[in-house]
Amino acid sequence: MPSTTRPRLRPALDAVPGYTPARVPAGEAPVHRLAANESPYPPLPGVLERLAATAADAHRYPDWGCRELTAELAARLDVPAAHLAVGNGSVGLTQQLLQITTGPGDEVLFAWRSFEAYPVMTRLAGAVPVQVPLTGDERHDLEAMARAVTGRTRLVIVCNPNNPTGTVVGRAALETFLDRVPADVLVVLDEAYIEFADDPDHPDGVELYRDRPNVCVLRTFSKAHGLAGVRVGYAVAHEPVAAALRKAAVPFGVSQFAQDAAVASLRAESAMRERVAALTAERTRVVAELTARGLTVAETRANFVWLRLGARTEEFADACAAAGVSVMAFPGEGVRVTIGEAAANDAFLGCASRFRTGHAAAGHTGEQGSTA
Repeated sequence: MPSTTRPRLRPALDAVPGYTPARVPAGEAPVHRLAANESPYPPLPGVLERLAATAADAHRYPDWGCRELTAELAARLDVPAAHLAVGNGSVGLTQQLLQITTGPGDEVLFAWRSFEAYPVMTRLAGAVPVQVPLTGDERHDLEAMARAVTGRTRLVIVCNPNNPTGTVVGRAALETFLDRVPADVLVVLDEAYIEFADDPDHPDGVELYRDRPNVCVLRTFSKAHGLAGVRVGYAVAHEPVAAALRKAAVPFGVSQFAQDAAVASLRAESAMRERVAALTAERTRVVAELTARGLTVAETRANFVWLRLGARTEEFADACAAAGVSVMAFPGEGVRVTIGEAAANDAFLGCASRFRTGHAAAGHTGEQGSTA
């Protein structure tokens, strides 16, 4: 008779909801995928050709040290190769950062709402997430975050531009905040969307890290470079942190396909910049159209828009799904909608035209009034 005794799992799992990916409407009708902040474009010129060559060696393990990609990044960023760590997307590197900085009961500080994986990964690491509410205009409250740092804080994450609101932290404000964080607390600047940040006041994390040993910068090839499917990102940090990240990496965790695709993408930078310009132009158009329809849109500098819809969030998402448009819904809060190709954006705007929402933030609760 089979035993009824179950394997003992970590009790911390009981408090972890798990990461919920964007949903894609079911059925055979065409679907506009505007939920996951993917690029609407195919891989950049030269990428598929490089991958075709890589496939011939698919029976071999990848380069564990990611040497070619590391050398390419070091030259382009003007940083030592020893200050780089390549990982399975920036989210994989975030998990490694938690592994090298936190233990049970340690605190990880970040704004909220921000990237939905932060609290999940923090709890899985056994650490305590400390979530500081955004300001009324959907921005990081750096003053409140600075006050929230305690003797147990081990990691601070600043998502800039912020996911899902698209808002940015300016250079002077960020530098003031960094000056207030204790030197033994690691600050991570998550810059997954930096290529879309056309605000002249937006800081370059790599420039800030150079004389700040407690700053680590995360970037990814999933967004502007259009490589979400192959999973590759990188961290820039001073050698003790970068070395620890490499030590915590899963052996052979970055496939050769991912490494080679990233190298080819870096060498197609001009084409990437053209695509970013096209998407930011579409972003401007979409924001203008939404505003004309009476919706309040956060001031985004990413490849998505954020609508705080409160209690009507799921209703709005369901209406979009019925029209063949997938959006990322955060129940009771709002929706994040990726900027895609013009046809997809028009389909989304058609859904939005049936809604009219007022923005009435209620303190730090995130509550929202809305009218149709």
